Amino acid sequence: MKRFSCEEAVELVTAFLEGALDEPTRHRFEEHLGGCEGCERYLGQFRATVEALGRLRTAEAAETAKAAETTETTESAEATGAASGPARPRRRPGSLPESTRARLLAAFRARRRT
Repeated sequence: MKRFSCEEAVELVTAFLEGALDEPTRHRFEEHLGGCEGCERYLGQFRATVEALGRLRTAEAAETAKAAETTETTESAEATGAASGPARPRRRPGSLPESTRARLLAAFRARRRT
């Protein structure tokens, strides 16, 4: 059975993590990982990235809900003529809040040091 090259293995990382490889391909992939420290490290980094992004998505969802609540309160206060606090800067749709971006960069830097 032909062994995978590193380039071939890297192309399969996502499918491997999703459990989408057929049995023979998965076996060859795992065999390659067993003998290739670089690809094993890449897989570990990829897993760490997916985990970090999952945690950030949860944190971002909480921040988004809080921002929506603040916006509702501000709009309600403006509609009734009440004074509101300082306006929050608006973000482009799909952009990360600065605190989330900072945590993501810190996680990548910490992971890279290990």
